[in-house]
Amino acid sequence: MWGSVKKPILFLLATTLPLPFAGSLLSAQNLATPQAGPPLQGDAPTPANEDEVTFATDALSYDDTAEVVTATGNVRMMRRGDRLRADKVVWNQQTGTVHAEGNVAVVNSANDTLYGDSVELTDSLRDGMIENLLLVLNDGGRLAAMRGVRRNEVSTLDKAVYTPCAVVDSKGCPKEPIWKISAVRVVHDPGKHRITYDGARISFLGAPILWLPGLSHPDGSGGGGSGLLLPDIKYSRVNGAELGLPYYFQLAPNRDLTITPHVYSKVLPAIEAQYRALTSNGAWQAAGMVTYSSRFSATTGTTPVPNGNKDIRGYIDANGRFQFGPDWTLSGSIRGTSDRTFLRRYDLSRDDRLRNQINAERITDNSYLSIKGWAVQTLRTNDKQGQQPIALPAIDYRLRLTDPVVGGNVQIQANSLALLRTNGQDTQRAFVGAQWDMRRYTPLGQELTLTAYGRGDLYHTDQVGRTNTIIYRGDPGWTTRGIAALAADIRWPFIGTFMGGTQRITPRVQIVASPKTRNLSIPNEDARSIDLEDSNLFALNRFSGYDRWEDGSRITYGAEWAVYLPGISFNTVIGQSYRLNNKPSLLPVGTGLSDRMSDVVGRTTFKYGRFLELTHRFRLDKDNFAIRRNEIDATIGTRKTYATIGYLKLNRDIVATIEDLRDREEVRMGGRIQIARYWSVFGSTVIDLTGRKEDPLTLSDGYQPIRHRLGIVYDDDCIELGVTWRREYDAIGDARRGNTFLLRLALKNLGR
Repeated sequence: MWGSVKKPILFLLATTLPLPFAGSLLSAQNLATPQAGPPLQGDAPTPANEDEVTFATDALSYDDTAEVVTATGNVRMMRRGDRLRADKVVWNQQTGTVHAEGNVAVVNSANDTLYGDSVELTDSLRDGMIENLLLVLNDGGRLAAMRGVRRNEVSTLDKAVYTPCAVVDSKGCPKEPIWKISAVRVVHDPGKHRITYDGARISFLGAPILWLPGLSHPDGSGGGGSGLLLPDIKYSRVNGAELGLPYYFQLAPNRDLTITPHVYSKVLPAIEAQYRALTSNGAWQAAGMVTYSSRFSATTGTTPVPNGNKDIRGYIDANGRFQFGPDWTLSGSIRGTSDRTFLRRYDLSRDDRLRNQINAERITDNSYLSIKGWAVQTLRTNDKQGQQPIALPAIDYRLRLTDPVVGGNVQIQANSLALLRTNGQDTQRAFVGAQWDMRRYTPLGQELTLTAYGRGDLYHTDQVGRTNTIIYRGDPGWTTRGIAALAADIRWPFIGTFMGGTQRITPRVQIVASPKTRNLSIPNEDARSIDLEDSNLFALNRFSGYDRWEDGSRITYGAEWAVYLPGISFNTVIGQSYRLNNKPSLLPVGTGLSDRMSDVVGRTTFKYGRFLELTHRFRLDKDNFAIRRNEIDATIGTRKTYATIGYLKLNRDIVATIEDLRDREEVRMGGRIQIARYWSVFGSTVIDLTGRKEDPLTLSDGYQPIRHRLGIVYDDDCIELGVTWRREYDAIGDARRGNTFLLRLALKNLGR
């Protein structure tokens, strides 16, 4: 029997008692889901409006004298997307009560399901009572109580228990949940978006671990609320035992503040804060930490000695991004610390430089404008802060046009940069350049790209004697430079079948011609790191920045081989270049580009589904095929069990006078192994293998561990529990080498 009524006769208790958290003295069996399933959405017709209630039932009777409507036999009702099922529903119009009994199940629009033995409502249909209730939340949590009452939209539960953990084992037998919250009384005030417990008790593995006379937290429906968050527990050799207890303040729906006191057993306490705000056109946040302690000199060693200056120490870290219209974006960051060892000492960051910047960008379909300023605070032991550059401003503009004469694309670029140092060389630069590219395909399938490039530079610099590397200084005062280049690049792909898949072989040849360019007269600020590799082999300028230009004429040749099989892909690239004149090269010895014939470089990538990915980069000496660069990055495994390996060796024989091109050898390894359904072990290590053979100035003995990490974690649907051990071998000032232990405990579905 189907029907509907205009006057609401049903109050769905899924909205009456929407409690995501609670606790009780009930047994774990009371938290199991009843055998009867929730009502199906299609059982009753969809209401035509919010006031209409539709129903379906096996039998319907009406007592005219008593004014009682009785629906029996698989009663199903729907209102505003909420559904109810019961064996029997009785509505007494004289007393104004609605009573449902027998396998009562209610599902609200959030897909939370409420079960109970009987439900009784008042005439207003907003107040009511339910006995022996169970609420199964959409996120997996369960709330059970002996009795629930609602008055004036405030719900009160007596003898309640809440847990998001499983309450039955794999065989369907009841079991004790890993953790639960029990309380004598639980009150939910939806107006305040708060849940309050009286006589709360938190149990872990069946044993009570914490009693609280009162407990309150957000209910999850109001965007969070103020309250304590889970503590951070840590132990390190430097600071001793650490307890961080964060408190979260919900200042507004779009603003919050978290304050975390840190208490240590070996040093004075510290206070940390984080403020976040979301505005109509962007978001920003600011964080910081402050304490009072002795400073140590930032020197490498195992036994730091205090310098006697006991002072306030701390850091600040703020960033934001704002959108002004469809084209303009403003972003910025501020990072600073009181001294070079604070971040390491308090285990906040391993960064060796802190960059402060502000950047205004305008991006359209065919243009780009960036106006930026930045400054750097160095945390490196041997770096001088006065040598760190301050860029104000750094402007870059690019405009892309279509060539109406011969076709192709034209890009126009204007760039300026001003670098200031408090105790170093100052440089100002400006240039205007244009690049024309045209790509065509020949009848034989060859891809031909023609390029023309021209640029005019203007430089000014002073205090050049404060730059140690002579080839970086340039001439003092004003200097001009002109740059021009022509290039032709041709590729010829051959595609065919291979072992049930496809393969592609692509030979490639590039010719570049550029007149002699004034380079050493120009200061070098942004093109100091240069090394021949597969990514810049066919670049028009193989220097990394604008201050150096690779002039002369050269031919570059190489080939690419790619294979694509079901679930497998393979790609390898190899190439070399040859200068067409015998003039001395500006490129330093050891970069692979200093002689007429360059070294051989290449890259190989192999993928096997999502299980294995391997990338190998290399550079071979052109004379004796010695390996000058050997780099391997590999990832193998699944999402739960995997290993990562990284290895790098640079043996380029770079001269020691060039400070930015040191050789190095290191290995990085990490992994995670799932040893059981919810248990995993993980670890990582970084080892410096650099010796005197690679870098004559290094202090390493060829095997210097940098950092080890090892941990074990238990992670299921309701809890995450882990212990991590970390060993630091890099000692700088009071950031001494030693062990750190971190304990992590997260009770899921609890908190903001």
